[in-house]
Parts: sequence; C-alpha cells; structure tokens
Amino acid sequence: MYDRIKGFRDFYPAEMQARRQVFDDVEDTVRAYGFREIDTPTLEPAEMYIDKSGEEIVDELYSFEDQGGRHVALTPELTPTVARMVVAKQQELSKPIKWFSTRPFWRYEEPQQGRFREFYQTNVDIFGSSSPDADAEILAVAGDMLTNLGLEQSDFEFRVSHRDILGGLLETFDGEIDVREAIRAVDKSAKVEQAEYHDLLVGAGLSYEQAEQFDELLDVDEANLDELIEFAGTERIEGAVTNLQNVLDAADDFGVREHCTLSLETARGLDYYTGVVFECFDSTGEVSRAVFGGGRYDDLIESFGGQPTPAVGFAPGDATLSLLLQRAGVWPEEALSTDYYVLQVGDTRPVAARIARDLRASGNVVETDVSDRSFGAQMNYADSINADTVVIAGERDLENGEVTVKDMESGDQTTAPVDEFPGDRDRPTYEDFA
Repeated sequence: MYDRIKGFRDFYPAEMQARRQVFDDVEDTVRAYGFREIDTPTLEPAEMYIDKSGEEIVDELYSFEDQGGRHVALTPELTPTVARMVVAKQQELSKPIKWFSTRPFWRYEEPQQGRFREFYQTNVDIFGSSSPDADAEILAVAGDMLTNLGLEQSDFEFRVSHRDILGGLLETFDGEIDVREAIRAVDKSAKVEQAEYHDLLVGAGLSYEQAEQFDELLDVDEANLDELIEFAGTERIEGAVTNLQNVLDAADDFGVREHCTLSLETARGLDYYTGVVFECFDSTGEVSRAVFGGGRYDDLIESFGGQPTPAVGFAPGDATLSLLLQRAGVWPEEALSTDYYVLQVGDTRPVAARIARDLRASGNVVETDVSDRSFGAQMNYADSINADTVVIAGERDLENGEVTVKDMESGDQTTAPVDEFPGDRDRPTYEDFA
C-alpha cells in the first residue's frame, strides 16, 4: 500500500464533478471577454526561474537534471512561460494578445490552508495594451467570474493598489533603502504584527520614524490620494496616482467598481509587478489569505528579450477559490449525475445498446450494464450514480414491443413502445409516456 505524496491531492468522481463545473464556469466567463486558450509545457529550463528570482528559488522548485543533462523544473507559475511564448512570435501576434489557460503547477513549499505543492490555476493575461481599460477589463473578468460562480457582491472585495506609489514614496526617504525588500515587507504587513512589520521596513533601510511615517502615508483614502502627490512632489507619484484613479474610473464603466477598495498595503510579493495590482479577499475574513491576485507587469516581456510590451493579468487558483465558494455556500454539490441507466433483463443487449446509443447521440449521459448483474444489482447501481431515469429492456417487455420507463425520484413507471424510444425526443422521461 502506497501513501499519497505530501502536498498532492486525489479527486474522486463526485468531487471532480464539482471541480469541473467550477473550471467550466470560470473558463466560460473568460471566453466571453475574447480570451483565447493556450497550452504550455510541464517542464521548463530551471534557469528561466533562477534568472528571474535568484538561485534561492531552486529550493522552492521541483527541479532535476534530465537524461540529456539539462537542469529542468516543473513549472511553478505561468507568467515566465507566456512571456517566452510572446517573445517567440511577437511580430506575428495581433495586439492586444488575450490568452488564458487552466493547468497544474508545482511548488516545493509547506502545505497549509489553501496552498498545496500541486495546484491548478487559471491564468488570464492581456499583452500589448497600457491603457487603464486593460486593467479594468482584468478586474471585470475577475468580478464576473466570481458572480457567475454564484457569489454576491458582499462575499468578496478587490483590494487595489499601485506599485509605483509604493516605490515612489520609498524613494522620497533619505538613506540607503532597498525598495524591493521594503515592498516585500508591505506585502507581509497584513500577516504580521505592526511591530514586526516596522522591523521588516527597518531591515530594508528605513529608520523607525520613517517606517511609521511610511505606514501612515499608506493609510490614505481614495478621496485624499492627492496628498501623496503633495508629500512626494515627484512625477513618478503623480503619474501613479493619476493612473490608479483612471483605472478605478474605467472599472466603474466596466461594472466592477463596486468590488474595488483602495488598499495601498496591497503590494503583491512578486518583483515583476510594475503598476496597478490587486488581491481578492473574502469579505467575511473566514478565508484568511488572499483568494487570488493580479496586476500589471510591463517590463517582463522585455526582460525575456522581446520588444517593450505592456501586460496585465490575474490567476485564480483552485484551492483558495474553493475555500471561498464553500464558505459562501455556492460550491457545486459533490454528487454524481446521470441522465439514464438502461437496464437489461435477459438476452436484450442489442436493444439496450441501441437505446443507449440513441440517447447519447442527443447529448445525454447514459450508462448500461457491463457486468452481467441481476435486476436488483442494476437498480442499486442506477441509484448510486443518481440516474434520473431508468429504461428497462426486459425480455418480457420486448415480447410486447415495449420498454419500461421509470422515474427514479418519484418511483413512478410506465411503458413506452420500444420502436419509439427515444424516437425524436432528445430527453424522453416518464411524463412523456404516462
């Protein structure tokens, strides 16, 4: 007997049916906005992640040397891969490029609530537009995705920020400040005590007084964003504030503004983010971590050797998204569903098989006996797979030119002419013949 590997999950049919419904609903929303599906490799050169994040990233990868002597890694995220793909055909692709994909990823990290070593994620990206409309569309796709999954406005919020506001404010302070580490500290601010947060800022080069002042500046509300421009007096801050306000204005026109809250404490930990960023949170706080996030990363394509190309996207993961849907009571029922079970009694396989084929041709989910079981065993099985209707092809029925049609919920049954079942009906039921 072998145990499952830590951080990996099994999904049995009933749970997988609920997951499939969620994946399909997410992808239907994304397709409605004109995003086109792509697929990508499971393995990439490990250097692609080392060059972007440093040698220390190897400890977080499932990486190894393959038989050709190449250092490869199971993909921990999609953004570098899609950047590589854009660079490879940048001149051929119509702009904006709007891509999505749903696939598994692997990270060697300690499993915890909403985080596994293997996880599934839908990545949604726009390449080639620097307009605030592109940021707003990403927010709108994310909002529609969640409401199409059954969530209410009160169930979630998007905390929206801007990386250039954070970086621009940090640049105004005297001293040798590691802006990258300071922004990483901001990203951790909601997960640690205030004193520890200030210690992290001090570790990035701020004094305690500067850390407190910086913390106070980030507490500004939307109506007073101009105070940041007055404080810093730099073009970088003015441009970032204007861009953030323009994105929020566009989000209003795109119908997603009601979900957005200004939160300059939202930073996103990845270094490649450059502009507006956001994270989705459970409004009740029961899901204690960000459900997903996204933002703008305008420099990444160029860093992979391509032409300067603005980009923005987001990526909901299956583990945290399921926590939110379950908390809100809209996770799909984890139960099998079957339209028909065609039950055989005696030597009736040719007729039963024909009926099953005809029902499947109309798009129905149909099972029939493949184990030579008794009548009672077949009925028990039909009940276990939640068959809506059982069609009984028995020798005695067929002698009379009939089949029996049984509604499994009510238990009512009647007969139907075998030559007329299913006939031209896409989904015949007991009611059609009663």
